[in-house]
Amino acid sequence: MPIVPETKSWTWVLDKPCPECGFDASTTDAREVAELARLNAAAWPAVLRRADVRERPDGDTWSPLEYAAHVRDVFTVMRGRLELMLVENDPLFANWDQDATAVEERYNEQDPALVSTQLIEAGHAIADAFDAVGSDAWGRSGRRGDGASFSVETLAQYFIHDPVHHLHDVSKG
Repeated sequence: MPIVPETKSWTWVLDKPCPECGFDASTTDAREVAELARLNAAAWPAVLRRADVRERPDGDTWSPLEYAAHVRDVFTVMRGRLELMLVENDPLFANWDQDATAVEERYNEQDPALVSTQLIEAGHAIADAFDAVGSDAWGRSGRRGDGASFSVETLAQYFIHDPVHHLHDVSKG
């Protein structure tokens, strides 16, 4: 059964704590996001070794494997956006339909061990990219197609909520 696509904009996490996972991106120092990404990536291999890795808890929720594959791709997509912001003036980001990607890439059929390796590599790559941001670049801007605008600083804060939130999702119960 397909999951109903997400339609809400999560940019509100830049203004207040998430009531679902408790993470407060609004108070997160963007310069600490690299280490948070590394810590998050390090937690996923244990999730991906679980016996229930392909099981959806209900008809509306991804399996741990699907969440992990999504987080891997979030690391990659957001690193691309960060890199674009650092070389272009106020770039417009290509749209990314995360729900379509999950279906097209058959997240729940992927090899958990391979997803684990790829997620760790992607997590370290985005962490390294944030570590390399110069002190004068945190204010550079970029935009999504829906009009949401980010500085490098707010992109970091917005980005890190996603993997933290999904690690919380797979840790419930």
